[in-house]
Amino acid sequence: MIFLTFFIGLIANFIGYIPPGNINMALVQIAINKGIKQAMQFIIAFSCVEFFFTYFIMNAADWLSQQVQLDTAIDWVMMVLFGVMGVITWKHRKKAPESKKQSEHDSIKYGILLGFLNPVQIPFWMITGTYLITHEWIETGRLALIIFSIGSAGGAFLCLFIYAESARYIKDRLDLSNKAINTGIAILFFAFSAYHIVKQLYLHVIKH
Repeated sequence: MIFLTFFIGLIANFIGYIPPGNINMALVQIAINKGIKQAMQFIIAFSCVEFFFTYFIMNAADWLSQQVQLDTAIDWVMMVLFGVMGVITWKHRKKAPESKKQSEHDSIKYGILLGFLNPVQIPFWMITGTYLITHEWIETGRLALIIFSIGSAGGAFLCLFIYAESARYIKDRLDLSNKAINTGIAILFFAFSAYHIVKQLYLHVIKH
């Protein structure tokens, strides 16, 4: 049962990080601009935070599910987050990759920061976690949720690692410039931000 709980957590979170979002797009940018070493530092730091994040959300799922305005709050937080990341990426799109020693651990700090600023995982684990628990795929004991959270961290690590390696492969294969890549990522961030704005306008203005 312990191994099954671990692999369920791994597979669930691996799938959760497949769609493009603020985390994997930020990682792609790091892998391309700063190299695979700093990308790995980001992934490891982020995955460690993901363990605690998953454990907390799974324990708080019942309370969170009763907060009727939670989805709206998450949408606005994501709108601001994507907008800020888009502006930062756009402003630095022409900047050459840094090689300064003082920036060596920036990716670790960035991974930890985004690990905590990851509100989109709240509804994901509320839905996925509730489904897994109600169908008795996993247990709700402390040890079971710890094992599940370790699997979740492993799933995030594996998916993000594939993203980083794919980004490096595509850059080397297509010989894309850092400016072109950063411009594309900035546009994606702005598009994600616009999506959350349009969604809220539709729900609270047009639909009503």
